[in-house]
Amino acid sequence: MQLTKKIFTIPQIIYFLFAILIIIFLFTNLFTNPVEVSSIEFIGEATLPKGLIFNKAEIGGLSGITYDPKSNLYYAISDDRGQKANAHFYTMKIDLSKGYLQKGGVFPVSVTTLLNENSQTFRPGETDTEGIALTNKASVFISSEGDAGKLINPFIKEFSLSSGREIKTLPIPNKFLPDKSSKKGIRNNLAFESLTITPDKKHLFTATENALIQDGVAAKPNIGSPCRILQYNLLNNQPEKEFLYQTEPVSPFLNLIGKFASGLPDLLALDNQGHFLSLERSFTGLGFAISLFQVSLEGADDIHKIDSLLTVDSKNIKPVQKKMLLDLRKLDVLLDNIEGLTLGSKLPDGQQSLILVSDNNFNSLQRTQILAFKIKIETPLIRLLRRLLANLNR
Repeated sequence: MQLTKKIFTIPQIIYFLFAILIIIFLFTNLFTNPVEVSSIEFIGEATLPKGLIFNKAEIGGLSGITYDPKSNLYYAISDDRGQKANAHFYTMKIDLSKGYLQKGGVFPVSVTTLLNENSQTFRPGETDTEGIALTNKASVFISSEGDAGKLINPFIKEFSLSSGREIKTLPIPNKFLPDKSSKKGIRNNLAFESLTITPDKKHLFTATENALIQDGVAAKPNIGSPCRILQYNLLNNQPEKEFLYQTEPVSPFLNLIGKFASGLPDLLALDNQGHFLSLERSFTGLGFAISLFQVSLEGADDIHKIDSLLTVDSKNIKPVQKKMLLDLRKLDVLLDNIEGLTLGSKLPDGQQSLILVSDNNFNSLQRTQILAFKIKIETPLIRLLRRLLANLNR
């Protein structure tokens, strides 16, 4: 008893409890708090020549992009439905060695044709490939929107980087599939535009560009649309969760032609805890409105058991959290149809680059545009140390 008293004196117990509290605080803050993009800086634009032919394929329709830091190469998916060439993706180099993107700093390297499970090319109109995400197995996942009008289902498939051959197909929940009644499933050309994989390669995410038919309206002027984020577990290749993502209402400005489109074309996972960048793109009648958001799944409700949002009180559903990061209309750049984003190479000063690409729709009036940014991504640990240093310098 006396030995116990000598070892565990009251001050020592207080210090021990204090240490435990510090450990709990550090754990809850360093491992559960989100990473944050604390700054973003535009560092250049490049455009590819219109009608550029490379390896017998016209370069265009860039709807998604992903980056391999090991090879310093980018892979960009084309949404060509087989009209210009067979379904394919491009391998590209983007030169940021000077700390910014020069006008001629993007170079095509190769074109890879996609092959189905039977090593055959996909038939024209069979695919509408929009999203692409790199794995750690020399392969990419690619999403296709399908064609709701022709009852062609969307898909998410894994393809070999070297051969382009299909490796596997992920199952799509029934609520996303179109049917003859046109009362459920994806809307045509408003399906799986986005695709991203977490850094630990354990989870894949995609999202509908607009609401499923049974979930609500498509985006209209001054009205957003309730999209679904779909989470897959890549350890068993099964869908496991869904989340509500509400796009921003957009006000057209001088919409003389009467056309309007708005939605969620891409997501980018920043960590393994459900924090992303999202890209929202709108055509407002007078050019494009492009916005970047920071997104968090923290506190968002899992809605995968809800087949129709119209059958429940959506006010009781907690959507994902969003925070505006950048309205690209504030840049001194004529924006095109930006649809894809990826973290790119590290810049000479050690900072992280962010790359955005546009889909020119193979339209002579549009451009294949690549935009580069320098971003500072702070982890909870870095934020904590920065705040401690700031307090010490006061």
